[in-house]
Amino acid sequence: MRKTTIALLLASAAWTAAPAIAQDSPQATSDASADQNGIADIVVTAQKRAENVQDVPIAISAFTSQALQERAIGSVSQLSAIAPNVNLDAGTPFSGSTAVLAAYIRGIGSDDFAFNIDPGVGIYLDGVYLARTVGANQDLLDVARIEILKGPQGTLFGRNTIGGAISIVTSDPGKEFKATGDVTVGSYDLLQVRGSVTIPITEGLSSAITFGVKTRDGFLKRVPFPDQRVNNTPSFTAFSAAGYDSASREGENDNWNLRGKLKWDDGGAIRATFSGDYSKDKGTSANKLLGTAEFVPGNFAGATNLPGTAFDPTGTTGFLFAGLYNFCIGSTGAQIAARNASALCGVSGTQFNPQFQLPSYASVNVDGNPANDRLPWDSRYLINDKDRSYATGNSYSDLQTWGLSGIVDFDLADNVALKSIIAYRELHWNAGLDADGSPLNFGQLSFTMNQKQFSQELQLLGDALDKKLRYVLGAYYFSESGDLHDYVTFSEGQVQVDGPNQLSTKNYAFFGQLDYRPIDLIGITIGGRYTNERKRFEGGQQELNGFNYKLFGCANSDGTIFPNGPFPLAPIPCQVGLSFPDPTNPVRVYTPGVNRKKFSDFSPKVGVQVHPNEDVMLYGSWSKGYKTGGWTTRLTNPQGNVAPDFNEEKATTWEAGIKSTLLDRHLQVNAAVFSTKYRDIQLNIQVGTSPTISNAGDALIRGFELEVLAAPVDGLTINGSVGYIDAQYTSVSPATAAVGGANPFQAGTLVGETLPKTPKWKINVSPRYEAKLGNGGSLVVLADWTHSSSAWNDTQRTLLLKRVAADIVNASISYREPGGHWSLTAGGTNLTDKRFLTSGGSNIAAGAIFGTYNRPREWYLRFGFDF
Repeated sequence: MRKTTIALLLASAAWTAAPAIAQDSPQATSDASADQNGIADIVVTAQKRAENVQDVPIAISAFTSQALQERAIGSVSQLSAIAPNVNLDAGTPFSGSTAVLAAYIRGIGSDDFAFNIDPGVGIYLDGVYLARTVGANQDLLDVARIEILKGPQGTLFGRNTIGGAISIVTSDPGKEFKATGDVTVGSYDLLQVRGSVTIPITEGLSSAITFGVKTRDGFLKRVPFPDQRVNNTPSFTAFSAAGYDSASREGENDNWNLRGKLKWDDGGAIRATFSGDYSKDKGTSANKLLGTAEFVPGNFAGATNLPGTAFDPTGTTGFLFAGLYNFCIGSTGAQIAARNASALCGVSGTQFNPQFQLPSYASVNVDGNPANDRLPWDSRYLINDKDRSYATGNSYSDLQTWGLSGIVDFDLADNVALKSIIAYRELHWNAGLDADGSPLNFGQLSFTMNQKQFSQELQLLGDALDKKLRYVLGAYYFSESGDLHDYVTFSEGQVQVDGPNQLSTKNYAFFGQLDYRPIDLIGITIGGRYTNERKRFEGGQQELNGFNYKLFGCANSDGTIFPNGPFPLAPIPCQVGLSFPDPTNPVRVYTPGVNRKKFSDFSPKVGVQVHPNEDVMLYGSWSKGYKTGGWTTRLTNPQGNVAPDFNEEKATTWEAGIKSTLLDRHLQVNAAVFSTKYRDIQLNIQVGTSPTISNAGDALIRGFELEVLAAPVDGLTINGSVGYIDAQYTSVSPATAAVGGANPFQAGTLVGETLPKTPKWKINVSPRYEAKLGNGGSLVVLADWTHSSSAWNDTQRTLLLKRVAADIVNASISYREPGGHWSLTAGGTNLTDKRFLTSGGSNIAAGAIFGTYNRPREWYLRFGFDF
């Protein structure tokens, strides 16, 4: 029934959507190619209309299909190396999937996949907003071009584009039969097959079918830990999880994609494009244990002091869960009882999850029976080899997404048009990873997510006053609903999170932009967008081991706190005394009921352009953007009747730039400088075992970008770019600044320090030379060098997670046969085998720091065809 309704909605769009000016997305040639006529133009739709990128007063990095293929870029995250002040990573901490995108532009973005956290960089597929970071790292299948817009894009693109926007534009069907594709083999048994066929149906109706399949083995290999005590560790399947799939390698690819398009254009006033896509992605990230911890100074937020106990002998050291586990397996029953720790070392679980209750491991290493000895938690599981791990637990990801969209354009008059974009999308995801990288169950994480979204956008576009005034007016509606279920096991079940969460969003917006050029020299831009948004959230987070009850001496969750427990309190009911909020579920830590938040925002933009001549444009702009708020959901401790929330974050940006095409179109120079005040930053800080979000900081971001394309001689083009950014916290709330202050794994306070995922320098140089051969064919040689300075991978600036400065070199050589019908390419990526961390998590309370490295050196061989 639901799919039938969607089909009717799309059909109704063709009937009611009174459609737009003839601005079909023109197919650009290449941003890295030139002929005797000079550098080729790239047409973009960054301002909702087709324009030469050189005429758009926005800092844009644009890449065509040819450039993407030649530079071996097959996913959104791989664009990171060639776009200045842009950082795109495949995967976020503990997501377990490379289909999740951590996107940052000019220091602003998001590094999480949780449903309650919205992205800071908007991803758009053929004009349709992708609301989740899960699935946002799109395979670039039959893409016409990519546009990366930098700085707040709130006026025309709306909410959650506070850092910028990335627009993916796929190829439309043409009017003639065409078949293109390629087959690629390479390192780690890579096999990729892609193809696209355009089939004309009638004079005005054409269709296209595009598919892609990719398989590749993982580069991180799991190896057995050389100790027979491994056999005494419970399997990860003994604990609650979303799934129990494991693998001998991590970092694999196993995905396929399918897209169909139907386009109507008979030269009349109405044009329509309907598309549907489906993808299944089973790629996993490669997780690596980087550091371990058992004890930290007692004022660390993730530690608990138990004065006088064996695991806190001085009263100044806080135990971590690892320290408690080691104490339990290595202490006698008398020692455990003397410290009132019998419940903590006892049976894992409570009567509320009997299927996952496990026997006590108390005293197993000192009971005189070596047959049941357990492995302790310490640094023995660290391996220097970046591509080896002792992990034995979950390693899987299964992501399915599909969507339908209809785009209808209708020319109301020669200079006025209406455009409708209507879309429906669904996402279903199940993933799990072994974060501890060991044979123990110290960090087993898995998740399920289900999401659906509907959007409708109307645009009125036109010009007036002899084309001196151009305008776009629009209305937008978006609704989203879904769920995320977290399953987390820490420290052999000492903490067992079971977290079902439900969330829905509805928002509407009205926007407009006027571009007025009263004389050839001067242009003026004025625009704004009003957004109204309503969110609903219900969190059901539970801690199934009842750790707090055991810590405070409660025999059962409905008992009383024993006066002789390690923390003697008055004999009141445990659930009330410990602030567990749900009388019907004593292990629930999140307050029951539906939580609601409302947001409204006006994002303005003002700009001025100066055109000294038709090849040079100077511009300046002032704009605002915002990213919506939400709730912290990943709790392991009760919050009473409070649902911890956070508000929106905002950015105000000043930008000035120049776009120029010089030397008879043989040199293109674009540059921009910017300054952004970034307020109420949603900082994600690890508090104990809980990632906690609050509007805890402000920052000042300043920098510049320079992009140059030169064609000095026939056949040679040189792409170059430089990005510099100085992004520093100007204020941080005292509570946030204190978190980790005594933690030896982290680098001090935050004020004056750089924002995460933001290297100060990024430099790219990419020469390309095409030599014509005597037989009419050609040989194309291309190289890519990218330098990125060091950067922090997390807000807390964990030392072990710091991303080192890196120089990455890629290269390829291609032969193209005289008719252009086929080509053969050999190439390599990361030729110097430089390794650095792209993501990671620091859960000191659980005793583990873990991360993901970039891919090692790889080769590939591709055969392409075009008929």
